[in-house]
Amino acid sequence: MDANLPLLAASTPLLTDTAAATGAFPWLSLIVLLPAAVALLMPLLPGDGSDPRLPRSLALGALAVDLLLMLVCFSRHFDGSLSGLQLVERVSWVPVLGLEWSLAADGLSAPLVVLSGLVTLLSVAASWKVNRKTRLYYALMLVQASAQGLVFLSQDFLLFFLAWELELVPVYLLIAIWGGKQRQYAATKFILYTATASLLILVSGLALAFNGPFSFNLSELAARSPGGTFGLLCYLGFLVGFGVKLPMFPLHTWLPDAHGEANAPVSMLLAGVLLKMGGYALMRFNVQMLPEAHLVLAPALIVLGIVNIIYGALNAFAQDNVKRRIACSSVSHMGFVLVGIGAIDALGMSGAMLQMISHGLIAAAMFFVTGVFYERTETLSIPNMGGLAKALPITFAFFLASCLASLALPGMSGFVSEITVFLGVTANDDFTTGFRVITIVLAAIGLVLTPVYLLSLCRRVFFGPRIPALAVVGDMTPRELVIGLTLLVPTLVIGFWPRVAIDFYSASTNALSSQLAGTVAVALGRFTALG
Repeated sequence: MDANLPLLAASTPLLTDTAAATGAFPWLSLIVLLPAAVALLMPLLPGDGSDPRLPRSLALGALAVDLLLMLVCFSRHFDGSLSGLQLVERVSWVPVLGLEWSLAADGLSAPLVVLSGLVTLLSVAASWKVNRKTRLYYALMLVQASAQGLVFLSQDFLLFFLAWELELVPVYLLIAIWGGKQRQYAATKFILYTATASLLILVSGLALAFNGPFSFNLSELAARSPGGTFGLLCYLGFLVGFGVKLPMFPLHTWLPDAHGEANAPVSMLLAGVLLKMGGYALMRFNVQMLPEAHLVLAPALIVLGIVNIIYGALNAFAQDNVKRRIACSSVSHMGFVLVGIGAIDALGMSGAMLQMISHGLIAAAMFFVTGVFYERTETLSIPNMGGLAKALPITFAFFLASCLASLALPGMSGFVSEITVFLGVTANDDFTTGFRVITIVLAAIGLVLTPVYLLSLCRRVFFGPRIPALAVVGDMTPRELVIGLTLLVPTLVIGFWPRVAIDFYSASTNALSSQLAGTVAVALGRFTALG
């Protein structure tokens, strides 16, 4: 089977021969199933669960092996110069439902799978202080790792939807059991928002599956590429469903509450991985499967992205809780993903992908360092902190570096991703000059606001009068230094050498852009014929 399956909807080949496509070894299945299999061993561990060392070591070992499998698989068996599906695995699972165990990777999924594996491993490594119900905690972390990988690699809609629903359960429990004082409220709000949105995803996916010969296979659904009112309705259903996870204004209000109550490792997962599922799904379903509807609604996506950028930045100023302020900054930064996707341009799509990778690393680093000084100060209230720079100089250095990366300092990944989104919007002649100018000006306002609220956060937390109760606290340990460096070093590498990330996905984003251009050409041809 040809490994270079083009993304063009009109000529998307179907996945047929698993053995020929995979070369016999099921890399992707092993990556997805290993964490869940180890999670099943957690109840069998000796002890009453109060000693975290054995379950933590087992989880760390499993996730380290899983990340190693990802790196070996994608470095040796994945070709970033190809735009189509690779490492294809397809097995009939439940024929009566049309459900297949269908996995494959392309440029849209491969970098996000690696990001997911890295952030999950570091989240477990950051969970050193968890000493209650430890077997359940680490089992949930492992199940979450499997569900995340399955979301990015599924090539069957029903399998994708099951994975999308599965990852909600561990997050809900991780917030509800190990969260803060308002954890039940935050967890319930999270599950209500995301579960309700899932209904729209399911309805839209089933509508596509029944629109023609019944199939859940994503390649077959993409080949149909329905347009008209039907395509627009499916697009809107997916947009709202995936927009909740992104999160997209006004569907974002669960996020500050979830971050405010979750512990730091769970916040690392929320910001580093879960939000990226929304952006990935928009590119996979809305853009790739419904290109005609996307061309119609792309300007609306840009407008929504600009609202995200400015609203998230302004809302951050009102937060007196460190994690809630960072959560609002995530809303702002994910707005660039919406703008890049709406740009209907290869450069814009590339910027959206790079922004997801960059923000996954930066936001995880910010929440991790926040957890470091929370463990020492036992407060996240900005007015109740001050003068921590002298007591925690290394922690301050890491937090400042994370903030500089988040505000798009040149030389760090945030700058490259956001400037690429800008260039994608300005390079697209399909938009009027006025629309492009207004988009750039408004997005630039968000860029100006970002350093203001982040640097003011640093000033209030780390400078000013020292609070006597916080005068004597220990700085970062070697373990915490390793975690912090593992998250921040890639942002510098990508900032100075963006091709490290771009080469992974550029063929796929270029193919998506070509698909949209082809759709425009077909539409113009129909219009000319009617004329």
